[in-house]
Amino acid sequence: MTKAQLSIDATDRDAAGADVHGVPGVQALTRGVQIIEAISAEPRGLRFTDLLDQTQLPKGTLHRLLQALVEERLLGFDSRNQVYRLAPRLFQWAHTVWDNFDLRGAAEPELERLRDMTGEAIRLGVLDGPMVLYIDQREVPQPLRLNNGVGGRAAPHASGIGKAILAHLSLEKRRALFADIELERLTPSTIINAEELQHQLDLTKARGYAISVDEQNAGISSVAAPVLNHRGEPIGAIGIIGPSFRLPVDRLHALGRDVIEAARRTSGNFGEFAMSLAVKPRPLGPDRADVRCVIPASAFLGEGPHWSQEDGKLYFVDILAPAVYTGDTIKGTYKAMQVPELIGFVIPRKRGGFIAAMHGEIRGLDLASGALTTIAKPEADRPGNRFNDGKCDRAGRLWAGTLAIDTAPDQGRLWRIDTDGRTREMDRGFHVSNGLGWSPDDKIFYFTDTAKQTIYAYDFDLESGAISNRRVFVTVPEAEGKPDGLTVDSDGFVWVAHWDGWCVTRYDPEGKVERVINLPIPRPTSCVFGGPNMQTLFVTSARIRLSAAQLADAPLSGSVFAIETGIKGLPDAMFGG
Repeated sequence: MTKAQLSIDATDRDAAGADVHGVPGVQALTRGVQIIEAISAEPRGLRFTDLLDQTQLPKGTLHRLLQALVEERLLGFDSRNQVYRLAPRLFQWAHTVWDNFDLRGAAEPELERLRDMTGEAIRLGVLDGPMVLYIDQREVPQPLRLNNGVGGRAAPHASGIGKAILAHLSLEKRRALFADIELERLTPSTIINAEELQHQLDLTKARGYAISVDEQNAGISSVAAPVLNHRGEPIGAIGIIGPSFRLPVDRLHALGRDVIEAARRTSGNFGEFAMSLAVKPRPLGPDRADVRCVIPASAFLGEGPHWSQEDGKLYFVDILAPAVYTGDTIKGTYKAMQVPELIGFVIPRKRGGFIAAMHGEIRGLDLASGALTTIAKPEADRPGNRFNDGKCDRAGRLWAGTLAIDTAPDQGRLWRIDTDGRTREMDRGFHVSNGLGWSPDDKIFYFTDTAKQTIYAYDFDLESGAISNRRVFVTVPEAEGKPDGLTVDSDGFVWVAHWDGWCVTRYDPEGKVERVINLPIPRPTSCVFGGPNMQTLFVTSARIRLSAAQLADAPLSGSVFAIETGIKGLPDAMFGG
């Protein structure tokens, strides 16, 4: 930039700090970087007034800095929406950075940190043709004798590093690779069925990490996460590998967060979207006496609670197990049934049995036998999408939202599945589709986009199933976590679980906070009213990607909690088909 472009008037000089440690323009440069960072955090761009609030710069100083950044093609100004966005020159620089990226050099401190933290061997691998090539490692005092250290190769379908990379390839590249390799059985645990492997890779992508248990070598297990570039493409993976007796499945999952963090640090946090690692601090004060753990569990991602008045059971799912749970909230027990694919929710059917959202399909499910039948395939044109939350309106129609498995922005859609199985896309452009519900008079439909911190309200017509007039009902401040699942009570108030927020909030029909109930877990996921008088709020939760220290602070993460509210909820509707 020229001196004229970044010049600061004398009246602005103190606020902008034109001279720091004797170096003219350093503060102006720093302010410019802060402006770019603020705009990069908001995909829709920021208005001038938004930037004034965020930067607290004098109006004249901000205007001149923005003008200079636009002239240098670092920012662009959209005159239609009056917002500033990132400009192509920044992306050209990003390409230059990645063209010269030293994966081994960037990963080196993370390999050493993981080795010292875990006491296990750490490896860095890349995909080289049809095989994984190990390009760096950090061994422990008693190294593994596998004859495949640096320069060694491994089958991608059987190794943690290989599966972490495969899961994040585009579907086209993954199919092309599978066409050239044979899924060889290396141990009795190796997956050699292509469909089963695809399901596990989808699960890996949703979790953010891969595990391998006795698949590459008997008695050896590993957990790995991909290093992604600025396009979200895998350029390698970091893995922890060790004897299975030291790395049982529970420990592998607990270390999943640590390898994700190491991979992100290696790439400078490029490539990831809305996969949360950060957790807000636990609220101060003792736990509430009116919050009870009614079903102790260890769900990775407990979700989709549905209270059945007919049999007095709480049905919910673990999206990432994946499994369906039938919970007894009186005895504090549950039965789990494993399912083959990512599952978003289960809802009883009027004709008997259940409907379930599995990957991008709506299926009929018989819990007794495990039999599955396909009802609809709304996301057939987007195989990288999966269903998340869903509920039925009081006419028996199913409403369900989708998102990209890798949580790429704006890929989600809202679907309506009628009782005869016909599907209709009702809205699109969502990042992480989530909680939904209806007002007691069926005039308002609520729908959540977790990544955008927003719950929307629509006008709703029960007879036709039409929605219109989308507007913001609530925008949750980031300091309070992210809005996840929700339910509506008989007074028309909306109860929302706050992911990474340690709480459930009750909003009045105008969107104002009526009360906040703190919980002993950081990641409540959804809530539903149930119990004999429909006044008990059941809350599901998650333990996925929590560190060992975080789990020690919140050991009941993944369990189901109950809150006696004294307020009557609305019963969940069944699917009418």
